Amino acid sequence: MRLIDSHVHLDDPRFDPDREVVIQRARAAGIIAQIIPGVTESRCETARQIARQHSDIFVAYGLHPMFMVEHQADHLDALRERVAQYKPVAIGECGLDFYGGDEDKTAQIDYFQAQIEIACTHDLPLILHVRKALDQVTAILAASGHHKGVLHSFSGSEQQAKRLLDLGYHISLGGPVTYSRAKRLRRLITVLPLDALLLETDAPDQPGSLHQGQRNEPAYLSEVLNTFSQLRKQTPETIAAATTQNAIELFQLPTF
Repeated sequence: MRLIDSHVHLDDPRFDPDREVVIQRARAAGIIAQIIPGVTESRCETARQIARQHSDIFVAYGLHPMFMVEHQADHLDALRERVAQYKPVAIGECGLDFYGGDEDKTAQIDYFQAQIEIACTHDLPLILHVRKALDQVTAILAASGHHKGVLHSFSGSEQQAKRLLDLGYHISLGGPVTYSRAKRLRRLITVLPLDALLLETDAPDQPGSLHQGQRNEPAYLSEVLNTFSQLRKQTPETIAAATTQNAIELFQLPTF
């Protein structure tokens, strides 16, 4: 089986001691491609350097809403230049995170809308992080004229998911679905169309139930796959083929 980890932070410092070993373990586990989303200006460059060394690793460039204290106004200009020069597979990780309160909501929205404009300019999909702001993000996307991308680590309702699918977006799910208590997420897997779904790990975060409390890594993506297979009552091969093709088409990846 061939799998694509559509969201993995290989640039995270927690991988510094053994990044190359982690990448090799992923390949041995059937991961044919990995996508690193950007989170800050400096880590976008780290991600680019990793991808330069590996033909099966791809990058998106973006400014994550959880890192507002690190963003500066000129980082948007730097992002525009980086995207024009290096041609990523997507813009992101971007979006809104209203979990922490009201102090930077306006700034988050400004950065998000600027990144949507960059995605429109370059005809690129968005990789979206959304927490406690799903309806706001959906409204912004609906008004933006941009209609392709993926809601990573989706945690909303079936109705919210279907509204996003109607706008042209995909839903990506990872380690949290492997926990039996995640009943709403597990139901989503059974009711959403397979052509709208992607697999992810979000490593080193969000480990699955077999690795609770440990560092997550892309080699564990097969555990997400197996959960999809069990819940949908479809073979792992069917799930793998569909989600891999979805990722290839969304991110315009080469045919492996």
